[in-house]
Amino acid sequence: MSSSSNASIAKKARTQAEADFATWLMMAKLGGFEDLPSSAQSFLTNYRTRLETISEAESAALAVREVYSAYYSEMGGVGAAPEPKARTPTTVGKVVRSQRPHRPQPGQSPARHSTRPMTQKSLPALLIFASMVALVVAFRFLAQ
Repeated sequence: MSSSSNASIAKKARTQAEADFATWLMMAKLGGFEDLPSSAQSFLTNYRTRLETISEAESAALAVREVYSAYYSEMGGVGAAPEPKARTPTTVGKVVRSQRPHRPQPGQSPARHSTRPMTQKSLPALLIFASMVALVVAFRFLAQ
């Protein structure tokens, strides 16, 4: 098997491992640990065990690496799973940063855009919420 094929398998396996581990972790936190496949339960149990001795970030990285290695073999990768290239972080403190700077909407000056009161932004949300509450109340009143 060619190295480009192995690289393609490695990339797919890594992406799938990251997504699956995040999903499993969230399901476990929401009380669905028993609903997970036995292999997922095993990876999460190892992750939790390591939390007693190392940080959460290190334990998660090791767990993703374990899942990635398993997926690499399952997908037909030859030999040991290659170490993935270091990614440039696009998040800081779990807040996604935009790659392009935010541009103000046409027709608005930058000064007006930045000093716009928060009430104008939250007013439509408040109206939607109030309408939904009114609909629920009306439905319950009419259903009785």
